[in-house]
Amino acid sequence: MSLNGWLQISLFIACILLLAKPMGDYLTRVFDRRKTFLDPILNPCERLLYRITRIKPEQEMRWTEYAVAMLTFSAATALLTYVIERTQQWHGHLLNPQHLPGVEPALALNTAISFTTNTNWQSYSPEGTMSYLTQMLGLATHNFWSAAVGIALAVAFIRGIARREANTLGNFWVDLTRATLWVLVPISIAFSIALVSQGVIQNFKPYDTAKLVEQQKVTGTDGKLTTVTTQTIAQGPVASQEAIKMLGTNGGGFFNANSAHPFENPTPLSNFLQMLSIFLIPAGLTIMLGKMVGSPKHGWAVLAAMTILWFVATLTCYWAEAKPNPLIHNADQRASLTQSGGNMEGKEVRFGIANSALFAAVTTDASCGAVNSMHDSFTPLGGMVPMVNILLGEVVFGGVGSGLYGMLVFVIMAVFIAGLMVGRTPEYLGKKIEAYDVQMSMLYLLIFPFIILGFTAVSVLMPNLGLSSLANHGPHGLSEILYAYTSATGNNGSAFAGLNANTHWYNYSLTVAMFFGRFMMIVPMLAIAGNLARKKIVPASAGTFPVTTPLFTLLLTGVIVIVGALTFFPALTLGPILEHLLLHAGHTF
Repeated sequence: MSLNGWLQISLFIACILLLAKPMGDYLTRVFDRRKTFLDPILNPCERLLYRITRIKPEQEMRWTEYAVAMLTFSAATALLTYVIERTQQWHGHLLNPQHLPGVEPALALNTAISFTTNTNWQSYSPEGTMSYLTQMLGLATHNFWSAAVGIALAVAFIRGIARREANTLGNFWVDLTRATLWVLVPISIAFSIALVSQGVIQNFKPYDTAKLVEQQKVTGTDGKLTTVTTQTIAQGPVASQEAIKMLGTNGGGFFNANSAHPFENPTPLSNFLQMLSIFLIPAGLTIMLGKMVGSPKHGWAVLAAMTILWFVATLTCYWAEAKPNPLIHNADQRASLTQSGGNMEGKEVRFGIANSALFAAVTTDASCGAVNSMHDSFTPLGGMVPMVNILLGEVVFGGVGSGLYGMLVFVIMAVFIAGLMVGRTPEYLGKKIEAYDVQMSMLYLLIFPFIILGFTAVSVLMPNLGLSSLANHGPHGLSEILYAYTSATGNNGSAFAGLNANTHWYNYSLTVAMFFGRFMMIVPMLAIAGNLARKKIVPASAGTFPVTTPLFTLLLTGVIVIVGALTFFPALTLGPILEHLLLHAGHTF
């Protein structure tokens, strides 16, 4: 750990906190349909879109109608992506210059559901599997749509809190349209230009072939030794996909190496901007929460809880990766002007340990899943941090929209516990939290571990299904499987790369995990929002627990940690914690 590393981490969080308020103010104006500087350009586009699709923007929806509209849209776009993948052999030379064949059914289904659910799990090498048209029309567009759906759902939840004696939560199609046109598209355009200025490529060239300076001997699948003299250099429209991949907390890379690839993330500045864009909208949504419910301090209290959890995760990961490997002896592993020290395995030299640890914490605190280093190569405790971030429900900033509505479920649990402590009916911003709200919150919280632990157990206990494509045995192998289902169910998309997930078992089981991890958790959340919207406001009294104070922030943080610890601690002890102890005893896996 170095002063330079801490300065970069401090600069990052300072920028997020400075940008949170202007971003939150802008989001509030967009979804309250107040005037913004983009209105002269976008209002005509919005009206034309409604006219073509026959949407009535003034017609609001009950929570059930909102859920049906969201599920219908998601199903239609998933089908579109599946068809594009299966037919990419007909995309033509310009949009498929490598003449890649259609994607096989299991992988195509996995990918379509992955991008629909904002997971962007990739069981394939993108540059060798997907055509340019598939990358742009099938995947990059989903990065906009899935992110816009998340924002729309968060806005609907906030309306449920803010409204009184109402039966509706807004119009899904309007919220989706405004999230896309007013928020995601303009910021992505500006961000794409910034990335191109840093060297991120944007073209439609066929892949280049370069001669190697030194010939390489490679063992083929047939066991024969062959000599490799050339290297294929992939090209493509990368910057446009990279921008929304980060801004929408999607995470799916144009290249297999993701943001560790120099064509996706060439410089320290591009790396900083990518991390900044991951947290930008989630941080702004907390400020929007405070403004829309009429309690700005509450929004800051929620943001403070997120920041505390982010800092602990970053500190732990940085500390673990900066420590020397206990199995390497007689070598200087201290950080100095000439070496980074610590564990550099799986990390890019141009980013180093500090920015690798920070990126890992940021991308898994959000539901982004992009990586600039390989989490499978982290130390046991360093690799546990990204896993725990997702296991906590990705409410630490979280995905665009999904992080906030997940956090609000925890807020309801926190005020419920506070009410039990003082022996009175719990209240949240003037609304009583009753049995139905708690039941739906518990359903939301229990679905998550049920899917993760259930599929992990089946994979471990059925060797022909779950263990056949595992690169490591012992506790590290368990961590690889646990991380895969955690990432899929949490709609994150990052992976412990030692697991080959491109098998029928993992393609189908991870598809189920991603689908239910997204939509089965959305329905009870919307049910809570609909129930809250119908309630009256009750006056605050001396027994009302305030949700704007440091005490509330600490209670909320504690509830999140305790729920995660009680649920997943046994699995973590058999995985990364056991691996850490065995590593110091001289064993590797």
